[in-house]
Amino acid sequence: MAGMKVVFLAPSYPPEMQQYTRGLAEVGAEVYGVGDTPAAALPRSLKRHLADYLQVPRILDDDDVVERVYQWLRGRSVDRILANWEVMVLTAARLREKCGVPGMSVDTVQGFRDKQLMKQRVAAAGLRVPRAERARTAAEVQAAAARIGYPLILKPIAGAGSADTYRVDDDAGLQTTLARMRHVAEVSCEEFIEGEEFTFDTVSIGGVPAFRNVAQYLPKPLIARTNEWISPVIITVRDLAQPKMAGGLALGRSVLSALNMGDGFTHMEWFLTPKGEVVFGEIGCRPGGAHLVDQMNYTCDVDLFREWARVSCWGRFEAPTVRKYNVAIVFKRAKGRGRITRITGLREYLHRHGDRVVEQQLLPVGTHRRDWKQTLVSDGFLIVRHPDWDTTYQLAMEAATDITMYAE
Repeated sequence: MAGMKVVFLAPSYPPEMQQYTRGLAEVGAEVYGVGDTPAAALPRSLKRHLADYLQVPRILDDDDVVERVYQWLRGRSVDRILANWEVMVLTAARLREKCGVPGMSVDTVQGFRDKQLMKQRVAAAGLRVPRAERARTAAEVQAAAARIGYPLILKPIAGAGSADTYRVDDDAGLQTTLARMRHVAEVSCEEFIEGEEFTFDTVSIGGVPAFRNVAQYLPKPLIARTNEWISPVIITVRDLAQPKMAGGLALGRSVLSALNMGDGFTHMEWFLTPKGEVVFGEIGCRPGGAHLVDQMNYTCDVDLFREWARVSCWGRFEAPTVRKYNVAIVFKRAKGRGRITRITGLREYLHRHGDRVVEQQLLPVGTHRRDWKQTLVSDGFLIVRHPDWDTTYQLAMEAATDITMYAE
C-alpha cells in the first residue's frame, strides 16, 4: 500500500484537519502538508504524520499558494492533491489541473463553491431549488427582491455556514440588511423556504455514496444564528429507512449526479416543507464542520477521517455503515461577557445521563468566552447518543435547557 504521495492543503487548521492528516498516513499515504503555520509551531501529534511540509506566507492567497506549491513539487510525482476546508477546495482543484493530478476539476468544484452556479446546475437536472438571483449592488438586490418576493434570504455567493445570512421580510428590512452586508462583494438573493432543515452527508466514490448520513438542525440555523440565548442542537438520524427520509436521500443522490461529484466528502442541506416537498438548499464538496464528522463517527462507531482517506487514495470504503445511534450535539452559549465564571446544571445532568454522554467539551471556568456569531461551537458542547430518536431528542433538549454557563 506504500508509495501514494498526497499533498494535503491546510493540515493543521481548522484543528479537525489534523485528523484527516492522520487518516491519510494511516492508510499508507506519504503526506505533504501545505499551510501558513510555521513548521516549528505544528503540533508533534501532527508532525509525525507528515512526510514533508511547505510553509506559505498566506494559505488563503490562492494564486500565490498555487505557484509556490507548483514550484515545490517540481521533479516529484504526486498522486493526489486534497483539501477538506471549504475555502481551500478550489485551490486544490486549480493545483490538480496545473500539476496534471487526477481528481475533480476546477469547473466541477466551482459548482459546489458558487451558490448561484450550483443552483443552476441542480435545477437543470429537474430538481426543486429555491428561486435565486446573483447580485453585486444594492440596486441589483432590490430588483431581485421585487422579482422573487418576500420573505427572502440574503447570503454570500461563496459563504460557508450561516455567516452573513439574513432573512428579509419587507422593504425596510432589506435596507437594514443591505447596510449590514456592505462588506460582501456578491450575494445570492433567494426564496425563503419554510420547513424542517436537514443535512445529507456522504463519503462518495465516483459520486456514489459509500457512506451517507442525515442530521436535523433544531432549531433552524437561521433562528439559532440570530438568538444568542438558544443552545443550537444537531441530531443525526439513526433510521434512514423511515419514509420521512426517502425524498431527501433521493434528492441528495440526484444532486451528486447533477454536480458530477467525484471522490470524497459532501455536506448538503435540504428542506422538508409542511406539505412534504423536498427542496435543495446548498452543498459543499467537503465535510460538514462543527464536529458533524465526530457525530457521524459516534452514530456508527467508525472513523470517517480514515475512511475518507482510504476513499481518496485507494477508492475503497471499508468501515461498517450500520447506524447504531441517533447522536445529538448541543452547543452552549454563556450568559454575559468576558470570562466563564460558573456552569450550573452540568453535574446534575451528568449524574442523570452520564452513560449517554460521549463527549463533554464545555469551556472551563476562567476561559474567555468565544464570539457566538463567529463560531457555531460557541462556548463548547456536549454530545449524547441513544438508539431511540425521542429519547435522544429529550436528552438534547434537557441539556439545552438545564445546563447554563455564565460569564462576567
